[in-house]
Amino acid sequence: MVETVEVAALPLAPRNPLPRMQQMKALRAFHTGCEALRDAGGSVTRVTPTWMLPPFVVTTSPKGARDVLSRSCPFIDRSQPIYTEHRRLFGGSLFNFEHDAWLPRRRALQPAFTKQHVTQFGGHMAECADKLSHAWGDGAELDLDHECRRLTLRVLAQSMLGLDLDGRFDVLLAEPLRAAVTYMTDRAVRPVRAPWWLPTAARRRARAASATFNRLANDILQACRADPTRDAPLVRALIDVADPDTGRALSDEDICRELVVFLGAGYDTTATILTYALWALGRHPELQDRVAAEAAAVGDRPLTADDVPRLSYTVQVLNEALRLCPPAPVATRMVTKDFEVDGYRVEAGSWAIVGIYAMHRDPALWDSPLVFDPNRFSRANSKDRDRWQYLPFGGGPRSCIGDHFAILEATLGLATIIRHAEIHPLDDDDFPLAVPFTMVAGAPIRVRVRPRK
Repeated sequence: MVETVEVAALPLAPRNPLPRMQQMKALRAFHTGCEALRDAGGSVTRVTPTWMLPPFVVTTSPKGARDVLSRSCPFIDRSQPIYTEHRRLFGGSLFNFEHDAWLPRRRALQPAFTKQHVTQFGGHMAECADKLSHAWGDGAELDLDHECRRLTLRVLAQSMLGLDLDGRFDVLLAEPLRAAVTYMTDRAVRPVRAPWWLPTAARRRARAASATFNRLANDILQACRADPTRDAPLVRALIDVADPDTGRALSDEDICRELVVFLGAGYDTTATILTYALWALGRHPELQDRVAAEAAAVGDRPLTADDVPRLSYTVQVLNEALRLCPPAPVATRMVTKDFEVDGYRVEAGSWAIVGIYAMHRDPALWDSPLVFDPNRFSRANSKDRDRWQYLPFGGGPRSCIGDHFAILEATLGLATIIRHAEIHPLDDDDFPLAVPFTMVAGAPIRVRVRPRK
């Protein structure tokens, strides 16, 4: 990359004026914390919480996001503790590799995740969502988050892996995933960490979770190799993957590691998108009726990937849900060379943080940013928007490879559920958010459902 400015001549990002304890609290709150730092120190601000941690430079501007996520590659990388802990638990993968190992893997996997290719992974969502919504009794009270997680897991298992996990939701995935994520996140934010060899209770649970995921992935892979007719599109795609430069296929170990990442990431992401969108539509009955009418206009038959172009308003609803509840509220990188972020110099050894959640809710970038308004994502209202102010799946070379799949699944799921059921929230509170790793519901989302007349 050719640098267009003399980086050494740029000023350092200004120090954030918040007291040190408030800075530490903000850094631990991955979503709202960046808002607090922005409000106190501006759209590019430097945080130096303790001598035991490196400096953090937080940006919430579109230009800063572009600089960190796109212009800086490869001298800003994923070498922070959270990725190190993920590699230790689950092995190297597209998610946690540093640049030199990541680049050939991304090139190899990218063709399997194009918008055209992922349609073959999405065949089960409408069917499963239809069964789920018809099973809800008239007037039933539900935890919407739990129901969407059940749905997403079943769809991922069937459409990607050819596996039926219905009825084994908590035991096979939810509990192990929660144990692993909690352990990795706690380790990543601690300035002092217990040695890796020390057998703490949290580490034993995390290692057991890793063993569960890897055993499941290996069983699936071997079953697919033994039975060429087994319907498991993602596994088949990974078996067929070859490095574009060397022609070398992925090893079984590599395939299992990628399966673990895709299953875990796709599960949390799609479930939370659906939960938030359904909850928001429940609070806005007129928007819910519009989604129902759009889905009904397709006809009285199961929805398919071919119907998505006719579900444009449903997609707008999902885009607005992703603005207010992005799966990754921040994007973090380790700086290995001095570089520019929105007119400031960021020194090597710093952590660069893009506050995606804060940027999505910034009143300087969005009109009435806390109002749920899918019309802001109409074609007319989107055409002049800076592409770097809306980053639900990250941006630049290391953006989420599964974004097309997540949107496809969420669109078919949302339209199918709303076509059959009316959602009525039982609580007046705002949507509770938590960030154990990705953004999830922080408490049960209680709703009452009724069949749509």
